Amino acid sequence: MSILRNRTFLILLFLVNFFGTVYGYIWYENQLMETPWYFLIFVPDSPTASLFFTIVIGFYIFRKRFPLMEALAAVTLIKYGLWAVIMNLAAGAAGDPLNILHWMLVVSHAGMAVQALLFMPYYRIKNWHLVLVAIWTIHNDFIDYIYNMYPWVSLNLSAYINEIGYFTFWLSIASLFTVWHFNRKYNASFDTEINSFDTNK
Repeated sequence: MSILRNRTFLILLFLVNFFGTVYGYIWYENQLMETPWYFLIFVPDSPTASLFFTIVIGFYIFRKRFPLMEALAAVTLIKYGLWAVIMNLAAGAAGDPLNILHWMLVVSHAGMAVQALLFMPYYRIKNWHLVLVAIWTIHNDFIDYIYNMYPWVSLNLSAYINEIGYFTFWLSIASLFTVWHFNRKYNASFDTEINSFDTNK
């Protein structure tokens, strides 16, 4: 998709993700105020994922690559994008009335996963990058569900937090596998070098 290589589009995408990241950290403000300082980095999952992607897009704008950050962004965007969609829909199924804010969260987090997949042909991720990302991601799951640092969920879902933790672990595995699979596919079939990003438009 040529639009993904257009500089104007990349700048707009950078801005959308930047402001979305800022909004996301604000969203977590109350939970962060109650979080011990040594766990702070593990709590705001979705805005940290969009921060990773914002950095990746910033590098693309200047015709550079940061493959480890690409791996972090791709895996966490897919994981937390899908996680938030499923948790909001599950809250609705459990009895929460879904208002416009819930649907905004569903659409914006679905967009996180979609943009990770759209840029898959342009990533240059190596296996060792994914090993490091796997350590980060699964360690984050342990922090969330062993030390109860997981993002706040609906009260109607609180009785199922063990099941949510189990689901989240396997979502991490599925996200890692998805990125590994498509990265191998596109690296084998695409010659998408850095100069393919048309930063003159």
